[in-house]
Amino acid sequence: MSGFGDDEEEYRGTVTVLFSEEAEEGVEVAAHLAGHFSPLTGDYRWTGRLAAEPGITKAYEDGVRTVVVRAPDGHKGVGTLDAPNLWGGHPVNGAGAPPFAVPRIVIEDD
Repeated sequence: MSGFGDDEEEYRGTVTVLFSEEAEEGVEVAAHLAGHFSPLTGDYRWTGRLAAEPGITKAYEDGVRTVVVRAPDGHKGVGTLDAPNLWGGHPVNGAGAPPFAVPRIVIEDD
C-alpha cells in the first residue's frame, strides 16, 4: 500500500478481532484499514492499523499470527497480525476479501 487515500477503499472505525477462523467472540478495537485490487497478483490486498489493545498484544505474544478482522456490518477478512508498533498498536494485512465493503465491478460481455 502506497498510502491511505491513494485511490484505495478505506475503513475507519471499530472492528472485532477474532483469534481463529472458528472463533465467535473476539476483541473490539479501533482500526484504520485500506485496500486495493492488485493487478499483479489478481487479488485484493488490504492492510491497516489496529489501535493498542492488551488482548491483541497478549494473543500476539502467545503466537497468534492469523486473525479474522470483522466490521460491524458483517464484512470480514483473514489477515496476518504483525508485531506491535511504537504506540502499542498492531499492523494487520491480508489478501482476498477485506473486512470492509468495496465496490463491485461487473464486466459485461459485448
